[in-house]
Amino acid sequence: MAESRSLPVPDGLDGMRVDAGLAKLLGLSRSNVAGMAEAGDVLLDGACAGKSDRLVAGALLEVTLPAPEQPVTAPAVPVEGLRVLHSDDHIVVVDKPVGVAVHPSPGWTGPTVIGGLAAAGYRVSTSGAAERQGVVHRLDAATTGVMVVAKSERAYTLLKRAFAERTVDKLYHALVQGHPDPSVGTIDAPIDRHPKHDYKFAVVAQGKPSMTHYEVIEAFRAASLVDVHLETGRTHQIRVHFSALRHPCVGDLTYGADPTLAQRLGLTRQWLHAKTLRFAHPEDGRIVEYSSDYPDDLARALDTVRAQA
Repeated sequence: MAESRSLPVPDGLDGMRVDAGLAKLLGLSRSNVAGMAEAGDVLLDGACAGKSDRLVAGALLEVTLPAPEQPVTAPAVPVEGLRVLHSDDHIVVVDKPVGVAVHPSPGWTGPTVIGGLAAAGYRVSTSGAAERQGVVHRLDAATTGVMVVAKSERAYTLLKRAFAERTVDKLYHALVQGHPDPSVGTIDAPIDRHPKHDYKFAVVAQGKPSMTHYEVIEAFRAASLVDVHLETGRTHQIRVHFSALRHPCVGDLTYGADPTLAQRLGLTRQWLHAKTLRFAHPEDGRIVEYSSDYPDDLARALDTVRAQA
C-alpha cells in the first residue's frame, strides 16, 4: 500500500536536485525517486517537481511513496564458467565469468553468482538484504575476475567492515586506449551519477570521493595494459576515471571507447579484469590472496594488440 508524507525541505538539502536530495532523505535509489517524480508523486509547494528540479529549504515537500517491492531472490541455477577458487567455513572465493551479475536486481533476468553458488550446494551468510545475502562487494556483470562471498555471519560483518575501511587490496588489470601520462599515477576525482544519463556515472564536483592508483605495465601502439589498485570502490570507478582521462577501457563503448578498435580486437565488452584480491581472513586475521587468469576473450584481445605493437 502506498504511503504519503508531508514535511518541509531540510536546510541540508537546499539546492540539491530532487532525485539526489530525496534519495538521501528517504533512503531510496535515485532511479526510484526519478520514477516517482515522473509519475507526479513529488510535489514542492503544491507543484509537481521534476527529478532535476532543485529543492528549496523550507518548501513544503509532499511525496507519495511506492508500495514496498517484494525482495528479488536468486534462483538456484547453475552458472556456466563460474569457478570456485577457494571455500572454507567462512568464505567462498569465485572467479566470475562475463555476463553474470553478482546478485538479482529488478530488470536482470540473467545468471547470478549467488544463484550459481546455491545451485552448486554452497550456503552463504544470511546477513544482508534478501537478494544479496552474503555479498560484501560487487563486480559489474561485464567485468570478470575474483571476488569473495561471505559464508558465515562473522565473515560478513568483518569483510563488510574491511571493504568500508579500505583494508582490502583490490587489484585490477585494464587495457586502456592510448598511453596514460604519467605512466604511474593516481586519479583523485569525485564520482556520482551522470547528470544526464542515469544508467552511467561521471566525475562530478559534488560526487563521492574516489581514488584510483595505476601503473602502466605494458605499452602497445594503440593501447596500454595498466595495473590498477582501487583505494575506494565506487560503481564503475575504473571505467569512469580512465574515461575522464580520455583513456577509456578498450571496448567500453558506454564510456567513450573506439568501436572500431573494439571490433578489431573482437571485444564486445570493456577490457577490465579483477586480477587479485588480498585481505585478512575473517577466521584468524591471516592475510590471504586469490588471483584469477584472464578469460579467453580478454586474452585473445591482448594477444592481438600485442602483435600489432
